[in-house]
Parts: sequence; C-alpha cells; structure tokens
Amino acid sequence: MKLATLKNGSKDGRLHVVSRDLTRCTPAQAAITLQEALEAWSEIEPALKREFAAVNDGGGTAFNQADAMAPLPRAWQWLDGSAFDSHGNLMDAVFGFEKKEKPGFPYMYQGTSDKFYGATDDVRMPSEEDFIDFEGEFGIITDFVPMGTDKERAQNHIRLIVQINDWSLRKLAPLEMKTGFGWIRAKPACSMAPVAVTPDELGANWRDARVDLPLCVDWNEKRFGAASGYAMSSGFHELVAHAAYSRDLVPGTVIGSGTVSNETYREVGSSCIAERRGIEILDEGEAKTPFMSFGDTVQMECIGSDGQSVFGKIDQKVVKN
Repeated sequence: MKLATLKNGSKDGRLHVVSRDLTRCTPAQAAITLQEALEAWSEIEPALKREFAAVNDGGGTAFNQADAMAPLPRAWQWLDGSAFDSHGNLMDAVFGFEKKEKPGFPYMYQGTSDKFYGATDDVRMPSEEDFIDFEGEFGIITDFVPMGTDKERAQNHIRLIVQINDWSLRKLAPLEMKTGFGWIRAKPACSMAPVAVTPDELGANWRDARVDLPLCVDWNEKRFGAASGYAMSSGFHELVAHAAYSRDLVPGTVIGSGTVSNETYREVGSSCIAERRGIEILDEGEAKTPFMSFGDTVQMECIGSDGQSVFGKIDQKVVKN
C-alpha cells in the first residue's frame, strides 16, 4: 500500500490511500489519520488494502504531491541511527578521530518529533552561518513494539517505509557533541517525502530489512548523489530491536537509517554536503563545496525498479526564519 496525509487545516491532516503510480488518491475510510491507523494496524490493514485496490483500479481523484503534509506530520518518537559505516569512517578520518571499536550495537540518538516538514514546505533556518546541510535518509514507522523484541520479531513491526531529509546545522553539531548531552540546536525538524509505503511495495528491493535502491539527491536541481540504501551495517529490524531493548515503542515510532552512504562515494556521490567536503579534504587538502544559502533548493527521490517514484519527491527551499 501507499499512504499520504493531505492538508485539511488540522495538525495531523487527513489520511489518504494513494495509487501505486502516485497519480490518484482517495480519503481512507478505515482511519482518519495515519496515527489512528498505526494504533490498530492489524485490525485496519485489511480495509486499507481493499481501498488501495480500488484506487489502483481507477477510483478516487488526482493526487497532487504539493497538497501533502509529511505522512506522519508529528510523531510520538523519532530515533535516528547511523547505519552507513562509510559515512562514519570518512568523518572520523577527516576530523582525525582515532579508529574506535564498535560498541556492539547500532549508533542512535533521539531527535525532535513534534513536527515533520511536508515535502514541498519551505524550511526555515536561523542563519547561513550555522552551515546548513541536508541529509538524505530512508526510515521506517512501527506499530506497537513490546520491550525486549528481538531483531527477528522486530521485522514484523515495521509497517511503513519513508524517505527523510534530516536537516543539520554543521557548525553547531560539534559544539553540542562535546558537551556529552547530544544535539538540540544542531538538529532542526526533519522533512518527509509525500508517501509512506508498506514493505511489500518494494518487492525484491526490500532486502534484509533494507531499501535496496538508490536515493537520488539534487542540490539546486543538479545531481549531488545517488547512493544505495542497502549498505547499512545494521538493518532496520536491528535498529528497532536496539531501540526496544529497555522500553516499549509506541505506534508511530519513526526510525531513520542515518545519511545514506556507500564506500564508492567518489563515484556515486553523497547524500549530504558534509560528506562531499570530507572527500575534498582527504583528496585535495581542503573543503571547497560551501554549505547551503537562503534560496537554495534540495530535491530527493527514490526511483523503483519499475522506473516509478516510490515515495514521491522532496523538493524544498531554505528560507530565513
């Protein structure tokens, strides 16, 4: 299934079922909001599937991505991993960090979840001097996950897959990291592509609880990267199990992959500016690519093996707050 939340004047919007080719949609009858659906997914899913079949048969009306909010406009919980080792290793090399032993569990932090930007919303930032950066990621949304769920059972709680732009303010991040208390100012609200999809919609491209497709990132409409989402050192099922070790995960928990990155970043490009600058430092002795300016745009899209957009397109402009 493919689901979107359309604007209706409320903070949570109205849940819609979207056709596989993203051309048509219809208001979901089984649930008013996506959060409502996630709260009782097992009971509601069969009805949503019937509605999905109907819209694929030509029902509903035209789907305009610009009318969509984030699929889950606000969530009870947003947890972001760092599951692409090539990105972390590059950053360590650039900043001269000693190569450290992995702790035996995934890296993860808890971020702000009370707002996710819609895919075409302007993104407000305080200052260009904060080094504005985009970060292309994949993510998942769970139903209720009991505390202690292992990675095998965790896969059954991954109900939806989403595409995320995890905005970062790079000048502030190292300052906050040094405190040992984590990020606040360096991590504004994230953005989501218009459509959330169930894992079966990816077919063979949902492999080992990973999205085995490239995430195409354009900066000011110029291709910046197209790294594959499969290169995660920990799959999403492992990220869910890690998060649920000592707590229940509420329905609507969003978990991100971290910046999509491949070992071949010099060939496939990057999903964030910081990685590009890191490559320049290693190869040329200094960073040459600037961070974003007000008025800049970023586009992110994942194209499936059928040639069609999977999640719709993030297309946003950075503006002064």
